[in-house]
Amino acid sequence: MLALAPLLVPLVTALVTALAASRPRTQRVLSFAGSLAFLAAAALLLERVNTGETLRIAFGAWPIEHGIGFAIDRLGGLMVFVTALMGFATLLYAESDVDAPRRAPYLAPLVHGLLAGVAASFATADLFNLYVWFELMLVCAAGLLVLGGRLRQLDGALKYLALNLLGTLLLLVGVAMVYGLTGRLAFDELRSASEHVAAAPLSAVLGLLVLALLLKSGAFPLFSWLPAAYPTLPAPLLALFAGLLTKVGAYAILRLVADVVPRAPTLYDGAFATALGWIAAATMLAGVLGAAYHWDLRRILAFHIVSQIGYILLAIALGSTAGASAAIFYTVHHIVVKANLFLVAGLVASATGSYDLRRSGGVLAARPWLAALFAVPALSLVGIPPFSGFWAKWLVLRESLALGRYAWAAVALLVSALTLYSVAKIWLEAFWKPLPAHVEANSAATPTEQRPALAACALLGLVTLSISFAPQALVEFADAAALALRGGGQQ
Repeated sequence: MLALAPLLVPLVTALVTALAASRPRTQRVLSFAGSLAFLAAAALLLERVNTGETLRIAFGAWPIEHGIGFAIDRLGGLMVFVTALMGFATLLYAESDVDAPRRAPYLAPLVHGLLAGVAASFATADLFNLYVWFELMLVCAAGLLVLGGRLRQLDGALKYLALNLLGTLLLLVGVAMVYGLTGRLAFDELRSASEHVAAAPLSAVLGLLVLALLLKSGAFPLFSWLPAAYPTLPAPLLALFAGLLTKVGAYAILRLVADVVPRAPTLYDGAFATALGWIAAATMLAGVLGAAYHWDLRRILAFHIVSQIGYILLAIALGSTAGASAAIFYTVHHIVVKANLFLVAGLVASATGSYDLRRSGGVLAARPWLAALFAVPALSLVGIPPFSGFWAKWLVLRESLALGRYAWAAVALLVSALTLYSVAKIWLEAFWKPLPAHVEANSAATPTEQRPALAACALLGLVTLSISFAPQALVEFADAAALALRGGGQQ
């Protein structure tokens, strides 16, 4: 039954919070209790799979290859736990008055429905059901994007839906072609069936699937929906979207090419992996240049999502066990850091009255504790040693150089330097310089209403510090997960 937790707990929470829609106080209690239950179940699940066991379950007593099945290994268990942690942190933050989402009756059901879709995507053992869980995420995300009803939100939601529906259509067509080619959809069966399919049709179908997942990951050149849609969200929802949604697409690519179709990196003498690597390099550059250009704090951080997804895709493109391990480590690090940066950005905007850096300033002098909360994820995003981003980038760069991918490694180093520039711009404009004379500061030092927001940022900051100063535990876990993905030792 533990294998059902990634879907059952958030779905039940979505149901009970929907039934309590007319009683806001009760709904909030149920929502928070559900997030705690999800986090506890995910922790138990992670402990169980850490032994190397893969938990399997099929709904309705159908064979797992014919029904809705879950197969949760080390990688799936880790991603489910991080999903539950992000859900808890963002719901805790939303209890404050910092850029809080409108208290609509269906806010909580949509959030828990989104968490259910994300977690089920990490747990699924079937390609068609992966598509189904992407659909659940899309519906809930669209609902959250339009919840405020403002014109800017509707415009962002339209852009989000337009391109993500295209990705959904491509994914569905790809799933249908896989079934036509192999007669299989369950991951275990596809793994063996793909060995008997000619390289040309297999690479064409896989390319279509990866294209759909690249669009949902926000990769170059299909990322324009992300910086257009995400900044329209209030801070806690923005952090939830930024931390999780694009990572599901990257996870699905890793699962496909390293586990389900392990021939992928070697098809056509590595042409597939080479193409993915150059897409990753272009994604890194496009994202970081967009971040360097903008002045809105949310847009800067949104473009950083794009650039950091490039690092994950680069690690996947390396096509080795060490590359897969680096992708896993980088994904976990980036989920925590990116979500925390958006949460801290909400506090900065609350202190200065604006997300526009040109209208910000004086935060270091007025609220040094807020500067400390920003420094931890910011330094990690850049990759300053010994923060978690340094270890994540080191793993990617080390394997790139070991495999002779010197151009990709050079791009990764350049993007790190440009990331430092854009993060320094945030520090100088929002924290270091005085608040502009024509802008009125928020005089409240540490309002009681902001304590949940501060606690959420501190929690994620502590997670980042634990990875930073004791990275070996996550490195070893990622190594074991990657080894299991690639068939117990395939290099």
